Amino acid sequence: MSTKRVLVAYGTKHGATAGIAEQIGKTLREDGLDAVVLPAGDVSDVRAYDAVVLGGSVYAGHWSSKATHCAERNADSLRHRPVWLFSSGPLDRSAEEREVPPVAAVARQMQLIGAREHMTFGGSITARTPGFLAKALVRQGKGGDFRNPERIQTWAHHISAELAA
Repeated sequence: MSTKRVLVAYGTKHGATAGIAEQIGKTLREDGLDAVVLPAGDVSDVRAYDAVVLGGSVYAGHWSSKATHCAERNADSLRHRPVWLFSSGPLDRSAEEREVPPVAAVARQMQLIGAREHMTFGGSITARTPGFLAKALVRQGKGGDFRNPERIQTWAHHISAELAA
């Protein structure tokens, strides 16, 4: 039996979502899968993969346009393989305390491509994050790194288990 190939694609503005995608890919590889992590904008065809994990950052209630366009561009192929979606964005611990439903654009993509599941992870805005808004949030004490590595790994192990079943 050949090793399943999994694409982990992401749309990010300042890199926090890329970090989540990298951690998912690393965990999938540790679980014995052939996981490739790519920016969503670089993904033109998903047919070479047995499964896809697609994530995007959420800003002001909108999912990453690169993740959205990746899903739309590959919708026909995505419907024929297992797909999981994730979002990153809350700048607090709310994603750990309760299930955060997908924003409207993600819910539409889930329907369009038949995604199995969606998970929301905390986001990150720190003093190193570029941009006026990010700097203002940090000055106001609203910044921080709210990504939870254990939660990300647990979800990636869950994906591995589903693919093994």
